[in-house]
Amino acid sequence: MDYSIFIYLILTVLVVALGWFVNLTAARADGGQCIFRASCNTGRGRRHESIDSFEYSPADGSRIDLKRNQAAGNEGSDRCGCERQCRRYADVTRQKMLNRILIAAVFLLLFAVSACRIAVGNDYWVYRSDFLLIEQNRHVSFEFGFVWVVRFLQSMLNHDQYLPIFAVFSFFTVLFFVRGMADLSEQFCFTIFLIMTGGYYFSSLNSVRYYLVLAIAMYSIKYVLQGEWTKFILWILAAAAFHKSVLVVIPMYFLASRNWKRRHMLLLAAGCASLLLFQDFYRRIIFYFYPFYEGSMFDTGETSLTNIAKCAAVLVLSLLYYKMAIKEDEKNRFFFYCNLGALVLYVFASFIPEISRIGYYLNITNIFLIPGIIIKIPEKRQRILWTVLVTAAFLGYFGLFLRSAYSTDIRLLPYRNWIFQ
Repeated sequence: MDYSIFIYLILTVLVVALGWFVNLTAARADGGQCIFRASCNTGRGRRHESIDSFEYSPADGSRIDLKRNQAAGNEGSDRCGCERQCRRYADVTRQKMLNRILIAAVFLLLFAVSACRIAVGNDYWVYRSDFLLIEQNRHVSFEFGFVWVVRFLQSMLNHDQYLPIFAVFSFFTVLFFVRGMADLSEQFCFTIFLIMTGGYYFSSLNSVRYYLVLAIAMYSIKYVLQGEWTKFILWILAAAAFHKSVLVVIPMYFLASRNWKRRHMLLLAAGCASLLLFQDFYRRIIFYFYPFYEGSMFDTGETSLTNIAKCAAVLVLSLLYYKMAIKEDEKNRFFFYCNLGALVLYVFASFIPEISRIGYYLNITNIFLIPGIIIKIPEKRQRILWTVLVTAAFLGYFGLFLRSAYSTDIRLLPYRNWIFQ
C-alpha cells in the first residue's frame, strides 16, 4: 500500500486549519492609529469637543501615544468612548500580524511539499532532460524567459543540479498563489480549501511553466479590479516569457471586467457561433504560436465533462443569488463572467488543444466566487446548507482526483521527496 497519499491529505488539513484563523475582512480595515473628532456631554452642563489621536502597540494593544487638542473652555477627561474605539483598531492591527504569520505558515508548508518532490509528475524527467539541453545550449521548445532563468541558475550550480531549479519555480508558483488568495479572497479558509481539494495546487507539481503563469495570472487579477491595466499587462507580459498561453487572459479578463447588460448577451451568442463556424481560423492562430501542438497527442478535439459540470454548477449557484451577491459587487461579477467564459470555452471550443488549460485561467476564479456568494447570503441556514453542499462536492472531487493521480499520464502519486528517499 502506498502511504504517500497521506502527505497530501495531512497537508490539506493543516493549511485549511491554519486558514481558519485568518480574518482578511477585519484586517483590511484601517487600523493602528485613530484620529477623530469627538463631541459629547461631559455631565457638567458643557459640551466636550476634542480631536484625539491614539496609537496602540500591535504587540499587546497598549497605548503608546496620545495627543489631544481640546477646544477652549472644555473641561474633563471624558473621551466619549473614543479610546475604546481605538482599542478595536488595535485589535485589527493584531489580526493583521496574525494573518501574516498564518499565511506565511501556509506558504511554507505548500512550498516545502512542492520543492522537496522528486520524480513527481509525468513531465518531471522530461524537464530534467530539457535542463540538460539548455545547459548544452541546444534548442528547446520553451519561451526565452524560462530558458534564461534556467541558464542563470545553472551558472551557480554544478552539472545536472536540477533539484534547486525545481525548487525555485516551486517558490514563485506557491508565492503567487498564496499572495493572490490573500489579496482576493473574502474567506481565506474556504478559498484554500477549494484550491487544495479542487486539485489546483497538487496539479502544480506537474506542468512547471504553466502553473507558474497561472499563479501569476491569478495574482494579477487585483490590478484588473483596481483598474490598473498597465500593471496588469506588464505582469502578463512577464508571465508570457515563461508560457505564451497566458496572453489570452488580456482580452478575456478585459471582457470579464465589463458590466454586461442583457443586450450584450447577443455578442456572447455571436462569439459562441463563431467558435462553431470558424474553427479553422482559430486553429491557424493557435498553431502559429504553438505549431508543435498541431496533430499532437493534445490535439484530440476532446473536452472535459468534469470541468463543464463544475462550471455549470457554479453558474447555477451564481444565478440563484445573482441580485444579492453579484449584480452590484464588481469583484464577484468579474469572477461570474470568468466562470461563464470558461463554460463557453469547454462547450464550444473543444477544437483548441489543451482547452482545459485555457479554461483554468478563467475557472480558477471559482475559489473566490463561491465563498464570495455564500458570504453574502442573508439567511444563516442557507449559508450553512450551501457551505455543506460545496464542501461535500469538492471532497468527492478530491477523492476522485487523488485516485486518478496514480495514472501514468499524471503521476502525482506516489509522492517522493529527496529528503527521505
